Amino acid sequence: MRGEASRVAQSTTQPAPLFHTSERDPFPDRQPGQQPVAQSRNGSEIVSKKKSEEGGRAGQPTGDGRTTFDKVCQQLRAKLGGEVYQSWFKRLKLEDASGPVIQLSVPTPFLRNWINNHYLDTILDFWREADGNALKIDVVVRSATRGAAVSERAGQVADAARASAERAKANAMAKSDRTPAAAAARQGVAETGRNGEMLGSPVDSRYTFDSFVEGPSNRVCLAAARAAVEQGPNAARFNPLFFHSNVGLGKTHLLQAIANAAKAKDPTKRVVYLTAEYFMWRFASAIRDQSALRLKETLHEIDLLVIDDMQFLQGEKIQSEFCHLINTLLDSARQVVVAGDRPPSELESLDPRVRSRLHGGVALEIQAPDYDMRLSMLQRRLEEARRDDTSLDISEQVLAHVAQTVCSSFRELEGAFNQLVFRHSFEPDIALDRVDDILGHLVRIDDDKKIRIEDIQKTVANHYNVARGEMLSNRRTRSVVRPRQIAMYLSKTMTPRSLPEIGRRFGGKDHTTVLHAVRKVESLIKDDPKLAKEIELLRRLIKE
Repeated sequence: MRGEASRVAQSTTQPAPLFHTSERDPFPDRQPGQQPVAQSRNGSEIVSKKKSEEGGRAGQPTGDGRTTFDKVCQQLRAKLGGEVYQSWFKRLKLEDASGPVIQLSVPTPFLRNWINNHYLDTILDFWREADGNALKIDVVVRSATRGAAVSERAGQVADAARASAERAKANAMAKSDRTPAAAAARQGVAETGRNGEMLGSPVDSRYTFDSFVEGPSNRVCLAAARAAVEQGPNAARFNPLFFHSNVGLGKTHLLQAIANAAKAKDPTKRVVYLTAEYFMWRFASAIRDQSALRLKETLHEIDLLVIDDMQFLQGEKIQSEFCHLINTLLDSARQVVVAGDRPPSELESLDPRVRSRLHGGVALEIQAPDYDMRLSMLQRRLEEARRDDTSLDISEQVLAHVAQTVCSSFRELEGAFNQLVFRHSFEPDIALDRVDDILGHLVRIDDDKKIRIEDIQKTVANHYNVARGEMLSNRRTRSVVRPRQIAMYLSKTMTPRSLPEIGRRFGGKDHTTVLHAVRKVESLIKDDPKLAKEIELLRRLIKE
C-alpha cells in the first residue's frame, strides 16, 4: 500500500505525457520522467512530439526529408499557381521520408484520390530532382480523431466542390481561344460559403456588358440585365428575369456579365452563378453527405442567384428544393436570373410550381444576330487576336464574307474565326474564294435557313387566329385541334426533330399523338386542295 501511495503521489508531480490518448498509460514500461518513445515495426525509434515540433511541423519528420518536402511544395506552387496549390496541397503533410518510399498524408480520401489521379507523377519528379533515391510517392489518409470527424466530412464536400468547379473552369477554357492574353483574363472566381466551400461555378472575367455585342436582336435583354444589376425602382418587376434562346446566341455571356457587374458594383454582395447541372450535383452531394440543411441555409443568404441551362434541371426532389430556394429569395426581394433554351412554358420537364414561379417575372428572347452584329463580333475578335500576334492580317472583305455566310449563332461564328486564324499560321494570304472551302462545314449548315418549331407554332397560330398557348394546351375543340395538327405536321416535315421531341415542344404530348397528326394532315391534303394551298402558304411564311 505504501508503494502504491508513493507511485500515486509521484505521478501527480510529473507533467502529463504528451502522447496520452486515454486514462491508461500507453507506455507502461517507461521510467518515471522519461519521454514516451514508440517503436516502429522495424525497431527504429520515432521522435517524440516535442522534438518534432522543435524541428518542423507537429508530427512530421525533420532534417533532409523536411527540407526536400518544403522544396517540392515551393515547386508545386510555382508550377500550378497559388489557387490550385491552396485547393489541393495546403493540407498535404510529410509522414515519412526515411526510405525510398516517401509517405505523404492528407485529411480526406477524396483529396488523396484527386492527388493520385492528377499530380502524383509531378510530385515524384520534383522529389527525385532533390533526392535520387526516391522510388515511389505514397499518399495516405491521416487517421481522424473523434472530434475531427465532422470537420473531415466538411472537408470532403469542399474538396468535391473544388474538383467540380475546376472541371467546369477547364471546360470553359477549352471553348475559348488559347492566347496568352485570354489565359490571363480567364482567372474567374466563384462565391464561397462561410466554411470555404465553393458555392457556384467560376465566372469568366472576360464576360462583361462592354464585351457583349449589342444589336436589335438582344438590346431589350441587355437593358433588362443592366436593370437587374442596378436594382433600381423597377427591378422588382424583372424578378425573376428569364432569358431564352437557341444555343450560341449569348445567354451565358449575358448571365456572367450580370454576375461580374454586380460583384464590381458591390464587392460585399454575395453573387452565385450556377449551371443547373452543377446545382443538381451540389444538392445530390449534400443529401448524400447529410449536409443539405447547411447548404440550403448558405444559399438562402445570397443576394443574387444566376442559373444557366435551366432545361437540364431534373429530379423531383431537386426541383422541389430549387422551388423552395427561389421562393425564399424572391420573398426576401433578392434578385434571381435564369436562362434556358426555350420559354418557361415549354420546359415541360420542370415541376409546374417552378414554371409558375418563372412565369411570375419577365421572360425575354435573345434572337439570332443580324449581319452588322456578326461583323462587329468578328472585328472585335480580330482586334483581340492582334494584341498577341501583330502579324495576323485578315482582310475586311473576308470578314464581311464570313459574317454574310455564317449567320446562325455567335458560337459558330467564333468557330469560323478560329478556323481562319489557324489557317493564317501557314497560309498568310487567304483569298476570298478559299474561305468557303475552309469553312465548308459551317457554310453548308447555313445554306438553308434553320427553322425552329417555335417559329412554326407562331406562324400557324397567327394564320388561324389562335393563341399559341392554346395550341400547347390539352384543349380538344376543333378551332384548336386543326391548327395544332397542322403545326405538328409542318414541324415534322420542315425540321429534323424526332416525334418525341416535337411532342415535348407541344406541351408534353406523346409521340403517338404527333404521328396521328402527321398522318391525318397528309390524308386531308390529298382530298382538300384548299387545305393543301393553305399549308403551302404557311411553308412560304415560315421560310421568310
